[in-house]
Amino acid sequence: MGLQQFEDRLERLVEGTLARPFRSNLQPVEIGRRLTREMDLHRRVGVRGLIAPNAFAVTLARPDVERFSNFLDALVRELAEAAREHARNEQYIFVGPIDVQILEGPRLRAGRFDVLAEVIEGADGLVPAELVLPGGGRVQIEADAVVIGRMPECTVVLSDPNVSRRHAEVVRVEDNFVVRDLGSTNGTKLNGVPLAEGYLRSGDAITVGSTTLVFEML
Repeated sequence: MGLQQFEDRLERLVEGTLARPFRSNLQPVEIGRRLTREMDLHRRVGVRGLIAPNAFAVTLARPDVERFSNFLDALVRELAEAAREHARNEQYIFVGPIDVQILEGPRLRAGRFDVLAEVIEGADGLVPAELVLPGGGRVQIEADAVVIGRMPECTVVLSDPNVSRRHAEVVRVEDNFVVRDLGSTNGTKLNGVPLAEGYLRSGDAITVGSTTLVFEML
């Protein structure tokens, strides 16, 4: 996607309102560029490859916090997505979930900002992974199985009538991940191929009923 698309998505989301009042002030894409630069500066060599920071504290001046106030949640989501995309492009890995926080720095002047990037391990040191839902939401895969189905007690609850009550699950097997069909009526597909059980790779598409979820290792 890249930083240009990051900027384009955010501007479309707020119907272009950022471009006008911020023409001579802080632009959201500047924060994205700094965030990815901090990832490059603070990467380090790990057992499985280059580890990049996954926790970011973005400190803005009070006037900029006020100007962004209607779009802070969207900005946080887009910055997190920019970090994921940069990691994919550079083949970085994360050791914990991505966390972006927007803070206010009372001593900063308008247009100035700081980004603190850190490597923070996830709970129990588990390799971070998520399921990306059709609407863009994300469900972290932790120690317990992620159950997909129509029952309210499922981890991922879908209203798809073609999905069984307990349709499939995604589980950890050490540092690997497995998708299993739970005896569903319409079956489970991995990248379009029906299966009972299979190992997952980042970017794989899991289809249950008429709904497709994407598996991502962070």
